[in-house]
Amino acid sequence: MDPDKSAVALFEARRFAEAESACRALLEKRGPSARLYTLLGDSLQSQGRFKESVGAYRDGLQCDEGHLPAWYGAGCGFNNLLEYAGAIPCWERALAIDPNHVATHHNYGKSLFELGETDLALAHFRAAMKKEENPLSLSSIATMIPASPTATHEDVLRARRRWAEQCLPTARPPAARRRDPGERVRIGYLSAFFGSENWMKPVWGIIDQHDRSRFQIVLISDNPLADCKSYRPNPLDEFVDITGLSNDDAADRIEGLGLDLLIDLNSYSTVERLGLVARKPAPILVAWFNLYAASGIAAYDYLIGDESVVKPAEEQYYTEKIARVTGCYLTYRVQYPVPEVAPAPYLRNGVLTFGSFASLHKLNPGVLAAWGEILRRAPSARLFLKNGLLQRTTVVDYIRKAFVAQGVAAERVQFSGRSSHFDFLGAYGEVDVALDPFPYNGGTTTSEALWQGVPVICFDGDRWAARQGVSLLRAAGLEEFAAAGLQGYVEKAVGLAGDPGELGALRAGMRKRLLGSAVCDTAGFAREMEGLYLGLLGAGPGGRGFGDGAGG
Repeated sequence: MDPDKSAVALFEARRFAEAESACRALLEKRGPSARLYTLLGDSLQSQGRFKESVGAYRDGLQCDEGHLPAWYGAGCGFNNLLEYAGAIPCWERALAIDPNHVATHHNYGKSLFELGETDLALAHFRAAMKKEENPLSLSSIATMIPASPTATHEDVLRARRRWAEQCLPTARPPAARRRDPGERVRIGYLSAFFGSENWMKPVWGIIDQHDRSRFQIVLISDNPLADCKSYRPNPLDEFVDITGLSNDDAADRIEGLGLDLLIDLNSYSTVERLGLVARKPAPILVAWFNLYAASGIAAYDYLIGDESVVKPAEEQYYTEKIARVTGCYLTYRVQYPVPEVAPAPYLRNGVLTFGSFASLHKLNPGVLAAWGEILRRAPSARLFLKNGLLQRTTVVDYIRKAFVAQGVAAERVQFSGRSSHFDFLGAYGEVDVALDPFPYNGGTTTSEALWQGVPVICFDGDRWAARQGVSLLRAAGLEEFAAAGLQGYVEKAVGLAGDPGELGALRAGMRKRLLGSAVCDTAGFAREMEGLYLGLLGAGPGGRGFGDGAGG
């Protein structure tokens, strides 16, 4: 066999370490080769050695700058290193060679989305399907489109329906269970995140408070019980581990539980499990907690929100009936160790520090433009940004340049990367006022900022995801920090920078205030959700129960 073909055969057989050795031997024997360096890069990347792989691709490009597979491989290497901004030049060079290269368009879209460029990302996913549709790009569009600043409700519904109709199985729901008089209602909660205590605060809030004399609680988890450390086991509950089961096997397992209602807590956060959901393994399927736009999936009967996040006129753009609770649908309690509330930093710094700990993909160009305007109009203020990607050099440079281009001096924006969750929360000691991104607001970050004494400025946006902040602030009795629109958001921030007023006192008393408000009344919320569940059972699938155009 030709030595080159032997190296390729080893790679295709997934014998990546042997393929690497074969490539190195051939390079030593024959000298530099763009093709061999690229195969070496692919072998290294397949072993998780991403930094080394980028070096190999670069060596290949020294041999031939027009070798598309090397540009593509280097872009994938940067993506795997989470250096998304570093991948951008690679995608551009690859598309200059072949403007229709499907895999480059798709992966370019992934880089752009992670950098907050959602609209550009969607354009590349669509370009990847110019000749024919592919499930990966369809799925990416369906997942990401609610964060698009320019997408309408109709755009979201159309994209998600298109993906669901082409990629998901048809629902075959079981018949409603006949309950004996006095028998408890069987409620299943499905999640891949029962091990995440901070993210699941609203979920644990209701589960801990459920009335076990009336409701049998079944936790259906994609994590073993040993990994769900924040769950306080109740001997009356059932815990069902579906880790590793296929969607069909998991659906059969859930159907065998004889549930009355199944509450899906995942939605598009685990796209790979939507095939399970589409099977509809319970007679009534409800989405709550993690679905903030139409699913496009026929299996869902209801979607639970509140009066702030879904306007009655928008219900026509949902595939689910909307069920509403009073107050906030993300009521929560913090029941794990957190830092004490630190004094307001403006008291020691003499200037006000704005901050955002939101995921980078929420910081789109419109958000950065609004924050740039705030900083220009409040010339003494500073901005503190923290998230896991801000320890990546290319990413930090990318965001810093966006502010410098707006006339904001580089030193006025500080960056902080990944840390333990306790230290993450402690970093709110560097922030006086948090700025909510849009149109994809914070949920967890907003609730955590408030708990650490930091008020959050937001505004009433044009969609569910853009109203989560307003929902939380209203329930917390902090409506003074919710603006009517974007310009009001900017004006409110600029005003606070010039006159912090009573921010220090508000911060010191914030936890007490929250605990006395509806946003932390998990017992009351549990009672309301239980009443809502009973109402949904009374209506049945397709019936006229809660939220059927009646406002909940």
